[in-house]
Amino acid sequence: MNLILANMPFILQGIEVTLWLSVVTIACSTVIAVVLGTLAVTRLTLTRLAIKGFVEVLRGIPLLVNIFFVFFVTPLLGISMSSFSAAAVSLSLWAGANGAEVVRGGLTVIPRHQWESAEALGFKSWEVFLLIIWPQALRSIIPPYIGNLTLLVQATSLGALVGVTEFFKVNQIIVERTTLMAGHSPAFIVYAWVLFFYFCICSCLSWAGRRVESKVHGREHLKSAA
Repeated sequence: MNLILANMPFILQGIEVTLWLSVVTIACSTVIAVVLGTLAVTRLTLTRLAIKGFVEVLRGIPLLVNIFFVFFVTPLLGISMSSFSAAAVSLSLWAGANGAEVVRGGLTVIPRHQWESAEALGFKSWEVFLLIIWPQALRSIIPPYIGNLTLLVQATSLGALVGVTEFFKVNQIIVERTTLMAGHSPAFIVYAWVLFFYFCICSCLSWAGRRVESKVHGREHLKSAA
């Protein structure tokens, strides 16, 4: 524990990078998931097929390969990216593709007659989505989507493989440096601390998700009672 406390300023820098990478990827992947998931249930056949192909490709490629591809190939295309940006793009696309499938599944649960009834009453397409379909679909979307975000936060540790000095990378450096200088490896205590950190942050995310889910269900019960 003394080793952890002695390196706490360095560790805090890694935590800051991890949290920032998590926030950026959660925000970007959520936008991607909502847009693609919504378009995946439209009546436009070409749009649905294009989105399905995009989603299946990203879901079928290992995340590690995706990260390496973005990091090493984009410079060959004339696109300059830092290690942080490459990790953020890779993680956002991967989580966005998985999230799009969750959103699509939640939207298709809603009976088709509700769409047709709303359109018959004169609602525009965006009004049907926003006012009728999405509020009901959230009950099915939130639980698996929170699980997807939890996996995303855990996956930020893969940024270490392309040089992002996030939490895992920082602790890896501490283990290597201490082993060289002191002649013994503190791997057990350091990686136990890493495990505890990810457990805490993912537990907090799951707790927040359950709170949001309970509020959504609470609103639905109130509407039903009314």
